[in-house]
Amino acid sequence: MKHLTRLATAATLMTTLATFAHAGGHANWTAVPDQSSLAFGSIKKDTVGEVHHFEDVTGTVSEAGALAISINLGSVETYIDVRNERMIEHVFKAADARATLAGDVDMEALNALEVGETTLTDFEGVLSLGGREAEVEAEILVARLTEDRVLVTTASMIMLSTADLGMDQGIDTLMKLAKLPGITRVTPITVRMVFEK
Repeated sequence: MKHLTRLATAATLMTTLATFAHAGGHANWTAVPDQSSLAFGSIKKDTVGEVHHFEDVTGTVSEAGALAISINLGSVETYIDVRNERMIEHVFKAADARATLAGDVDMEALNALEVGETTLTDFEGVLSLGGREAEVEAEILVARLTEDRVLVTTASMIMLSTADLGMDQGIDTLMKLAKLPGITRVTPITVRMVFEK
């Protein structure tokens, strides 16, 4: 569930990044996979903190400013194979499950961003996962790397609730399988995305 929460946050950041990148041209902007990362944290037994991520996150921003982000939940990497499998089966419900984030981009502020400059901006979007929707808000830092590349990263940690995405039952199952006394239901998320046209 923490993975899903983090995923939502990552999607939000990607959306913002795409928005800024788009401001510099007339073509669609696409996420650069090997330079983009969506990570999230979890705490078990009240004292053990761990960092995980999704390996397959894609995104585009259209010329009109429409953002579309897709996260392959089956690509979750927790660095423990059996935990990856349990997350996919009990929390995400399927190996091919995906989460999507949609939003609109305001291009006026983006057009003023020069190469080498940075700016802080707020983003609001809708995260869809397993038939449920949740509103996502985040403050992000955007840096214009070149005319054709933009870096977007979270300005601070984003805290998301697993209950909002209907994942608590799956987390309960993970606790029973791993014989854990507890897994936190709020997770910190950080995102670093690079978009290019």
